[in-house]
Amino acid sequence: MSTQGSGASPRRWHGVHKALADPLRIRLLEALWEMPRSARELADHVDLPPDRLYYHLNHLERAGLIEIAEYRPLARGKVERVYTPAVTEPPSDAANPEEMAEFLGSMLDATRAEINAAYRSKQAGGCREVDLHRGALRLTDEALTELRGHIERLATQFGDRDAPGVWTRVVIAVVDLQDRPSLDATPPRLRGRHE
Repeated sequence: MSTQGSGASPRRWHGVHKALADPLRIRLLEALWEMPRSARELADHVDLPPDRLYYHLNHLERAGLIEIAEYRPLARGKVERVYTPAVTEPPSDAANPEEMAEFLGSMLDATRAEINAAYRSKQAGGCREVDLHRGALRLTDEALTELRGHIERLATQFGDRDAPGVWTRVVIAVVDLQDRPSLDATPPRLRGRHE
């Protein structure tokens, strides 16, 4: 799992819950997950005039959910913006608890919106896959390191943005439910394994 450096990082995740409060914005995001599109292409997709979308695209861009992928040349020297979903990184380890809570809340709100959209699509006859798993595991430090390695390898193996297929959101949380014992608290017969 990647984190940004300890330098000043943009709070791209700030305000995600407000940006996703409008169902139209969720539809715009869904369209962008299929492929990058301009405001004109998005307007055709949702059957609205392009000038009605700029307000909503601004909200999504300010929340860090979308970004400009390219500027496409048009006739008479004009250009149009082509939007794509943004890759959002979590705050660094230097973030305070309030910043981390805001990021996590926004991420969970976005995930909830994606799951709801998938189920609405299935209910309307669409074909979307949704798998939810939740469980607790007892992991030693070594097992935790191994699990993180497996997750990184899977993300690398399947993370090709240019590969054919359906955009699929994968959210994995690995959270200790209690404090890990410090080395000083490790019984002497086990201490040699950690040193």
